[in-house]
Amino acid sequence: MKASRRKFLSQLGAIGTGTGLLSLGSLPAEAEAKEKDKKSFTLSIFQTTDVHCQIHPHDELFWENDQAIYRKTGGYAHLKTFLEKEKAKAEHSFVIDTGDMFQGSELSVRTTGEAMVPLLNEMGYDLYLPGNWEVIYYKKAMQHLLGSLHAPKICANMYHDLGEGTKGELIFPPYHIWTVNGVKIGFLGYTDHLVPIRQSPNYSKGIIYTKPEENLAHYVDVLRNQEKCAFVAIIAHLGLSQQIHLANIPACEGVDYILGGDTHERVRKPIQSKYAKVVEPGAFGSFVGKLELKIQDGKVVSDHYELLEVSATANKADPKISQLIKNNEGPFQEDIFEIAGYSTLPLYRYFVIENPIDTMILDAVSWQVPEVDIVLSNGFRFCPPNTTPDQTGNIPITNGYIFDMLPVDSMIRTGKVTGQQIQEWLEKELNNVFAKDASKRFGGWVIKFRGMEIEFLAFGEEGQRVQKALIHGKPIDPDRVYSICACERDGDPDDMLCRFKGVMETENTAYTLHQAMKNYLAANSPVSPTPPKSAVALDAPPTLLTQVYGVDYQFK
Repeated sequence: MKASRRKFLSQLGAIGTGTGLLSLGSLPAEAEAKEKDKKSFTLSIFQTTDVHCQIHPHDELFWENDQAIYRKTGGYAHLKTFLEKEKAKAEHSFVIDTGDMFQGSELSVRTTGEAMVPLLNEMGYDLYLPGNWEVIYYKKAMQHLLGSLHAPKICANMYHDLGEGTKGELIFPPYHIWTVNGVKIGFLGYTDHLVPIRQSPNYSKGIIYTKPEENLAHYVDVLRNQEKCAFVAIIAHLGLSQQIHLANIPACEGVDYILGGDTHERVRKPIQSKYAKVVEPGAFGSFVGKLELKIQDGKVVSDHYELLEVSATANKADPKISQLIKNNEGPFQEDIFEIAGYSTLPLYRYFVIENPIDTMILDAVSWQVPEVDIVLSNGFRFCPPNTTPDQTGNIPITNGYIFDMLPVDSMIRTGKVTGQQIQEWLEKELNNVFAKDASKRFGGWVIKFRGMEIEFLAFGEEGQRVQKALIHGKPIDPDRVYSICACERDGDPDDMLCRFKGVMETENTAYTLHQAMKNYLAANSPVSPTPPKSAVALDAPPTLLTQVYGVDYQFK
């Protein structure tokens, strides 16, 4: 009986060894390996931001050896392929977008953002943050569009306005936690609290924005001490200057990284601030930020960040995304790709002071409304470059590209202001761009104008930057009344124009910005929008590419 049992056990052991059904000796080694994998692993966080509905590959400007170089980048179908390649190489991956995903193209405007929803869902994002332009179609549309996205959304400083400035609940959850092998990574979201000032006021009606520092310390405490997160990142849409400011104040203690957006800056080496590192991954889907975290025994033992270029030639278009784009764009394709005119010069909007795109806009409005003293244009950042000639040898400007430059087809409005008002306004606008206190810098660049010429100190003292100011070649007379022209903003009072307060005799013209542009191109194409040096910095080059200074950072 005993011999029989020994034989049975011997046979069973042989079966186990041969088939793997029972391998007693190997179990501890496998368990040990699995346990080791749980204790030591790498996390990869990928970030896009400020894509601005640029669904197709486009020309992108790079600043190399003090000159502009152009390469084809971006496009959601190519970005999808790129991300899938990177995710395949990663041990554990998490993909985020930090805003401005529903504004910036004709397709988005024609569909009130709806065309972007299936594209974003197919991209496979894990987390979203609303940007400053998510409100372009007003609050309810923002809630609908973001609510239609499959991944979570977070934002800790957007509240429902219950009326007369009474703050209700947060519109979105304040934070999100990604857990891998029991290790928690906390993401806390903040968008630009200056939206009601920077954007047309009616866009954000019904929303109360607060400064991040009002509740930042509280939520960092929750993530660190209650949720026991091993790593805390702010995902932000505040602009690089504001994000650096935030990383330097005590409320940010306990934050490891700020993964930022809004100002389209290309941070290739994290900016080490007092309490956190700050990065921002460019715009238009041209780049992806990649943050790698090495985990050992439940702790982050090292981090590595790099900015990755999304080459449209090295990454084939994903077929599903391509089909979605084709289906969504089809009904509007004829108008989007219709050529309105041509430029002999590359069109871009990357320099802080003057650019060909803004010059062309000023030329068009000045041509359409010639009777005013000064024409103004906002210091926008969005719109990828357009540098590729067609068979004519010139660069085509399509109706779709006009929407890229000017997504809001505002009415052109005129008014009258005194020379004193102009002088005060100039100082205020320049401080918005170059303020020594980073928290006071707005996201935009120097406002553009025609009919006025100024020389200024970009890094001078507040209120004393303008060194010389002429209107039609003559010094500004503080007591004289001048006529101005700019675009109307939805929700501004009648006496406000382009952030000028107290404007007299305001009146809408018969033209919108798009009408003026199309009329101008039809009559004058091909155009050569050479920046006229209406604004000249005495202490900075005309090729200045960033408003950020005082830190180890260079745009390229």
